[in-house]
Amino acid sequence: MSSRDTNTDMSALASSPALVDWHLDLVGDGPAREVAAVRLRELLLRAARFEVFRRRGMLPQLSPTELDDLADEAASDAAMSVLRRLDDFRGESRFETWAYKFALLEAAVKVRRRAWRGREVTLDPEGWERFAAPDVDPEHAELFECVREGIRTALTPHQREVLVAAVLDGVPIDVLAERLDSNRNAVYKTIHDARTRLRAYVADAGYLEVT
Repeated sequence: MSSRDTNTDMSALASSPALVDWHLDLVGDGPAREVAAVRLRELLLRAARFEVFRRRGMLPQLSPTELDDLADEAASDAAMSVLRRLDDFRGESRFETWAYKFALLEAAVKVRRRAWRGREVTLDPEGWERFAAPDVDPEHAELFECVREGIRTALTPHQREVLVAAVLDGVPIDVLAERLDSNRNAVYKTIHDARTRLRAYVADAGYLEVT
């Protein structure tokens, strides 16, 4: 039997619904693991293609072939993540549902990063100053000025630059983490801490209660 025939047979087996708890084979060795790996890869590629083409409006410059390549890359990265975290699967949902989310996340991240490739991300701790008060009633204008003052005085320079980039300039967390040579969790924590400080400042000024 040729290697092509072998791959075809493995692909057919991998898509068979008769394989119960097939994901358990991913922690083993031999042919069973190869079949499970093929099934996993096909599952993740379907998920990645779905997400990439759903977001294709963010990448109008890419051809369908290039979008397919992006989905393939996302599926490969998702497969590695799934295999690294097999012990995290607790059976609270179907394995396919659990694994599918890895591909959706990887695909979304890659689309956002490709969309921002070559675009300048200005990390300026004083960037908040360029945002003028909206044309609203005096009460809300005062609140806006209070928020601006809180950004200026209650936050650290790093918190200001991250908050401005992510919240005001709309830079995706993934892109921001990459430009800061950091990671998503660290950026999320910075934003969370900044919002907590800012909310406390506004509450102390009498505009809202801290919950």
